Amino acid sequence: MKSIIISLVGIFSLLHCLPKNSNMEKPQSIKKNSYYSLTDSTPVKLSNEEWHKILSPELYSIAREAATERPFTGIYNDFDKKGNYYCAACGNHLFKSDYKFASSCGWPSFFEVNKEGVIYKRDSSHGMERTEVLCKRCEAHLGHVFNDGPPPMGIRYCMNSISLDFVPEGE
Repeated sequence: MKSIIISLVGIFSLLHCLPKNSNMEKPQSIKKNSYYSLTDSTPVKLSNEEWHKILSPELYSIAREAATERPFTGIYNDFDKKGNYYCAACGNHLFKSDYKFASSCGWPSFFEVNKEGVIYKRDSSHGMERTEVLCKRCEAHLGHVFNDGPPPMGIRYCMNSISLDFVPEGE
């Protein structure tokens, strides 16, 4: 009897340690975002106050305030499923999984982008000169682009996982 109780306690302890949500599940904030669409390309022009009501605190911090998630913590850093990546704030198409590569920099990296999906902005914050990558539809901060990617393009789009949504191939 003692061994059964100990086994049950062990099983429940292990179950308690499992993640509550799958990495593929959309954050609750996206579910209530009426501007989120994988097919609509109409520009979304909202105030930061309006975005603050729609987005999760984490996504708002990165997408609207240009914060950066800590390296090696994002769900798409070591992610290799086939499909497409979209803006987590509005659903705009950004990348194909075929463009993703392992850069070992701590953030998901791509060598090519959907050119119709992004815009660029000069970023001289933190004492550096960089090129910021923004969603063309909603102007959410996605990450930065660098000239140290693999051949033949030589470009590395270094993105924040939280700024991306992934849709598996065939869905």
